Amino acid sequence: MHRSFYTLLLYLLVPFVLLRLIWRARKVPAHRQRWAERFGLCQPLPTDKPVIWLHAVSVGEVIASAPLVQQLLQHYPDHRCLVTTTTLTGSNRVRALYGNRVDHCYCPYDLPDAYCRFLKRVHPVIAIIVETELWPNMLAACYQRQIPVVIANARLSERSAKGYSRPIIRCLTRALMQHITVVACQNDNDGQRFLKLGLSADRLQVIGSIKFDMTIPLAALASGQRLRAAWEQGLGKPVQVWIAASTHAGEEQRILAAYQHIRQHHDNLLLVLVPRHPERFDAVFALIKQQALHVIRHSQTTHTTPDTHVILGDTLGDLLMFYRAADVAFVGGSLVPVGGHNLLEPAALGLPVLAGPHLFNFQQIGEALAKVGGLTIVQDTQALTTAVSALIADPTYCAAIGSKAQQFVAANRGAVDKLMAIIAAQLNRSPQTAQ
Repeated sequence: MHRSFYTLLLYLLVPFVLLRLIWRARKVPAHRQRWAERFGLCQPLPTDKPVIWLHAVSVGEVIASAPLVQQLLQHYPDHRCLVTTTTLTGSNRVRALYGNRVDHCYCPYDLPDAYCRFLKRVHPVIAIIVETELWPNMLAACYQRQIPVVIANARLSERSAKGYSRPIIRCLTRALMQHITVVACQNDNDGQRFLKLGLSADRLQVIGSIKFDMTIPLAALASGQRLRAAWEQGLGKPVQVWIAASTHAGEEQRILAAYQHIRQHHDNLLLVLVPRHPERFDAVFALIKQQALHVIRHSQTTHTTPDTHVILGDTLGDLLMFYRAADVAFVGGSLVPVGGHNLLEPAALGLPVLAGPHLFNFQQIGEALAKVGGLTIVQDTQALTTAVSALIADPTYCAAIGSKAQQFVAANRGAVDKLMAIIAAQLNRSPQTAQ
């Protein structure tokens, strides 16, 4: 597929994309706002400092890139740091994490004129794209303007690689690979997939995952401790807390079924259920009530009562706090074929981690964490019930599994330092930096 034909298809799809935003705005009015940014009409940045542009598509990438952004802010105080996202939740997370320390806007749709406007307004000296946001017109626009492009924390699942290598888009993919300056890959398997797609070997570096370099804010730790104490005070007894985080449609029913069975034998078990997408909060709340379970919404109160069974985590940016208040963690997007979500956050906090079999977005990390004993893969509701029951029944065993997970994270730190060296080398070579 030639890029001009791909671009034509995108222009034809624009009305439908806008209709989707209007549809989503029925439940989340913020989707009606800032449309101009999606077409490259962002607020122009001052030209007093060079701009480092980092793109993190959504919440997961924003959180994963946090250690890198912190290093950029520390090491390049004479630069501006622009962080773009694609999703509203990602945008909210950027503001929550950094406030005014970074500039922020939505990343444009992958249209040539949109990127022309965007790059003229922000004039970056480097583009750092987190994980696998490979858009042909974005990369071509940077290449034409001699802006180096670093794919940071790059991963490419086998399924995604097959998609990129389909005959109909193979030519487009090979051209795309020529527009990338460096791919800083998480592991060798992902690196080999990039090479098969046409990336030249001299543009590939395998550095590990920057997600291991996360720092847990002290405020989140303290808030989690206070929250746990408040729950226990309201319930009138010590509790054990199971968190099911970043869940998707089709998972909550299984989690609630497992919880119903477990609490027959462990009546002090409190479930914290945190759906991945805010627009599903109301539907999940209704689903919990259908199960004849007493549920409170965290957005409305932190006060439990003796008959509280479930906490619905319906606020943004509080996941680390919820993890700190928990004893056992299940990470969603894995009982259904979504590909999983960040396993390392609960592991870093010393929680035993559970996940379903669909972890293709975190395959190597999942396999390695399971190998050291910090992750248990559950195939279905029955296996989930058995695994949580075993951990809840034996606090010593639970703590030992959590310790293995925490040690695994600590042993794999260091990717951010390697990535910073790659970025420094590109900044030194950038024609825009020299101007």
